[in-house]
Amino acid sequence: MRSWTGPAIALSARRHGENDAVLEVLTPDRGRLAGLVYGGAGSRKRALLEPGSRLDAAWTARAEDALGWFERIEASGPGAAALLDDPAALTAVQYVAAVLRDVLPERQAHPALFAATGVLLDALAAGPEWPAVLVRWEVGLLAETGFGLGLSECALTGTTRDLAYVSPRTGRAASAAAGAPYADRLLRLPPFLADPAAPLASGDIADGFALTAHFLAAHLMAPLRRDLPEARDRLIIQLGRAQRM
Repeated sequence: MRSWTGPAIALSARRHGENDAVLEVLTPDRGRLAGLVYGGAGSRKRALLEPGSRLDAAWTARAEDALGWFERIEASGPGAAALLDDPAALTAVQYVAAVLRDVLPERQAHPALFAATGVLLDALAAGPEWPAVLVRWEVGLLAETGFGLGLSECALTGTTRDLAYVSPRTGRAASAAAGAPYADRLLRLPPFLADPAAPLASGDIADGFALTAHFLAAHLMAPLRRDLPEARDRLIIQLGRAQRM
């Protein structure tokens, strides 16, 4: 028998038979983990299985490579219901859950990514500044899965000041002066990604999403022969309508 107990974030649930469900969660020390929830298709447990729900869970399997089952799932924090007043935030949760399901292998520990996802969920519930947190989360996802962006200094001069561009090939930054001759071939680096203390300006979130979309598509989704989750496109449309870009 194999067993695990700890915190989890719900990613998806699908009906299994008439009354049960298969739940996928993100955990700090087992990564993406799936298991059967007996009675999971019923109304009493349905809310616990919504993407973004934070859980305290206990999981067991008969063998390491077998589908296990959740002996216990209990709410350990606010779920998606806390975001009902912000449709874009709800879409963001759907996107985050979908991309994690797509790119993370099962049962591979990602404690830093689990912690960052918890920070993002807190930000989604806290107020309108969360789009910047989501862009930073995507940068962290790239780093966690093997393609960290070099946004701390200019690849051409070594300066850490006035960084304005990113190479779409290498993912390394360039200063405004060094990158100017190649500006039409570079991605714009919004200041808040190079300097966490930088204030947000109009267009910065859109530039951040364009930057991360390029590398997510090229380095995470293309090897899987998949596109970025459709929820990401819906999210960007919703943010544009809400003028958070």
